[in-house]
Amino acid sequence: MTAMIMHSPSLSAPALGRSFWKNSLAAGLAVALHVGVVALLVLGWSVEKPVAETPQVLRTQLVMLPAASVPEAPALAPVFSAATPSVESTAPPQEAPRPAPTKPVVDPRVQAQKLEQAALARKRVEEQKREQQAQQQQRERQESERRLQAAEQQAAQQQRQARQAQALAEQRFAEQARQAAADSRSYQPLSKQAPDYPQRALDKGLEGDCTVEYSVTPDGRIDNPKVIDGCHPLFIRPSLAAAQTFRYQPRVVDGKAVTVPAVRNTFHYRIK
Repeated sequence: MTAMIMHSPSLSAPALGRSFWKNSLAAGLAVALHVGVVALLVLGWSVEKPVAETPQVLRTQLVMLPAASVPEAPALAPVFSAATPSVESTAPPQEAPRPAPTKPVVDPRVQAQKLEQAALARKRVEEQKREQQAQQQQRERQESERRLQAAEQQAAQQQRQARQAQALAEQRFAEQARQAAADSRSYQPLSKQAPDYPQRALDKGLEGDCTVEYSVTPDGRIDNPKVIDGCHPLFIRPSLAAAQTFRYQPRVVDGKAVTVPAVRNTFHYRIK
């Protein structure tokens, strides 16, 4: 790159100086640019071409499907009348009927086998239900028999206990009767005075029994009377007072009167 400096005689000195400096600056820049380019070329700098992008290719394939067979519509024959002139039909053309969908072909043997398997499964389920019902009925029958046996055993045990209690009561009654007979042969009460009914018990409407135990002395009197448990406190004093008035015929053993211990007498207090 070169620069041309033209001198014009008509220009003044200051204008020439400014033009000189501008042209010198431009020439310096041009020289520096050339030097830089040369240096880059020496160092092996080269301008790389831009890599072109590979275009994407879309491939399509044309597939021809066989045309469906469409039944042709029957042609309508024109009908002419002798009295009327022929008229061209303007009705729209009818659409061709669509083919009915074909049903899958089922093998009769496979279908029969499936029906047979279903019948066997249903029969098996019914048999299981009948077995379960039979087992349930058997369990219920066994449970009812067990309950009946338990009730019978309990009733038999109660009857045995009742018979034993009755036999024990009869034995005790017989023993008491024998003891009373022996005592009556030994000694007899001569006089017994009924106790006075306590006024407080009458006011309260109380009733009850009071048993007094004592000993009969050889002279037929009462010794050491005491009340057995179970007597109401209001009936203790009149019972002891009445027992003190009792007189007995003494018991005689080998011709000698003896003391009879543990003699009991029960006073019954009833409001009439």
